[in-house]
Amino acid sequence: MDSAAGADDRSPDALVPVLRTVRAGNGFEEALEQILQLLRLGLVPPGERLPSERELAERMGISRVTLREVLKVLQDQGMVESRRGRYGGTFVLPRPSEGGGEVELRRRVAAVDVEDVLRFREVLEVGAAGLCAAHGLTDEGAGRLRAALAATHDAELGDYRRQDTLLHLTLAELSGSPTLTAQYAAVRATANDLLDCIPLLVRNLEHSQHQHTALVEAVLDGDADGAREVMREHCAGTAALLRGFLT
Repeated sequence: MDSAAGADDRSPDALVPVLRTVRAGNGFEEALEQILQLLRLGLVPPGERLPSERELAERMGISRVTLREVLKVLQDQGMVESRRGRYGGTFVLPRPSEGGGEVELRRRVAAVDVEDVLRFREVLEVGAAGLCAAHGLTDEGAGRLRAALAATHDAELGDYRRQDTLLHLTLAELSGSPTLTAQYAAVRATANDLLDCIPLLVRNLEHSQHQHTALVEAVLDGDADGAREVMREHCAGTAALLRGFLT
């Protein structure tokens, strides 16, 4: 099947933690920030279509005129392109290599405080895991968490990082704190910029999957201490990997 034809079949749950109603006064700026996060998180992979203008505008509470101004900026930056026809829409473009992996790595590392990103991410992730376990999940929430975990197990190597991001975003959203969810989406986008510069290691992914399974089990069992500890170890593993490649 044409990938464009199936692009809008993606579950809307994947977009909820990122796309939210913008505050009055900064509609253009906040909408641009949110769609940039959507792209940096990889929730819509290169070659696939963004949600329709109607859906994007409704989710963020902005006019289509404002949305089109946002999309025009992204087109001018070479991040998306507009296509016409039956399967037309706004499609995500691959990121340019910008002179090779080493150059890109140095540019991204220089642009952020890596230690700050890693520590803030740990605080948010551990907190979200504890909240989900302590307060419990609805049947619908538990089903979403199980489905997100299953998707990481079934993901091919090239799609693993996106599914991993979705699992963690789902957990953040299910914590019940919109502020935590928004902050996590932002810090995860920055972390993904760094993760994209290092290789996917099969052994590391296998270990991560064991941790993901233990984490979800602890959350569903209502074991807040266990969920926090598993998440703390999981974040420490990712941090060690990034430090190893980035220093």
